[in-house]
Amino acid sequence: MIKKYFYLIVFLFGFSSISIAQNEVGWISKFGTAVGFTPYYLMPDYSELNKQLPAFGVDDFSGGLFSYGGGGYIYILVVENLRIGGTGFNGTASETKFFNGFDREVIYSVGGGALTIEYTIPSIRNVAVSFGAMIGAGSQEIEIFRNNQNFSWNGVWSEFSASPDADSYSRKLTRDYYILSPTINVDIPLNRFIAFRIGGGYLFTLGNDWTTENEIELTNVSSGLKSDSFFIQTGIFLGFFAF
Repeated sequence: MIKKYFYLIVFLFGFSSISIAQNEVGWISKFGTAVGFTPYYLMPDYSELNKQLPAFGVDDFSGGLFSYGGGGYIYILVVENLRIGGTGFNGTASETKFFNGFDREVIYSVGGGALTIEYTIPSIRNVAVSFGAMIGAGSQEIEIFRNNQNFSWNGVWSEFSASPDADSYSRKLTRDYYILSPTINVDIPLNRFIAFRIGGGYLFTLGNDWTTENEIELTNVSSGLKSDSFFIQTGIFLGFFAF
């Protein structure tokens, strides 16, 4: 099973730049290296999840999902205008409500980490317009809570031998997946060492195996409960830029 710690790929990528003296760079070939903060705005489809929420007692999920992210890249120079790097992101949305004597909450989370491969159009001056892809892995989680806020040490343990109608209840449902995402990004240098990014793409997720506590298989999950999504990416990068 894909471990969510795979997200750390964004901090572990590293590549060696080979400098070829006879090749001109600058106006002919972009070059540089950078790391930065890259938040994502995802637009997931909550429809399958929302079908279950009226009976549970919380409001529907709606709107986009803001996620924090980070990443970086380096132009490898062996192939002009090609850059390779890594990125990672994680976002959470929740709905809470007091209903029928209980506090209820559903938390929806998505995250991932990926290798990035991009080609920067050489004919565009002063900015970097890049087409590419993200290839990696991630996870989608749904956490469900119902409680009456009255917890004690002995009470927590006794709940496991109580009837199914025990006051407190929680479940964590997890789906691990592979990521394949086409992207387009525009990096605008404010100077030689700071650049602003705006971009986007579509997140394709491959895999529909869900598990619950102790990685027990969760069956009969709708294939529509996926985290495929359009996304917008922004960011601030620090490094060296020659666009």
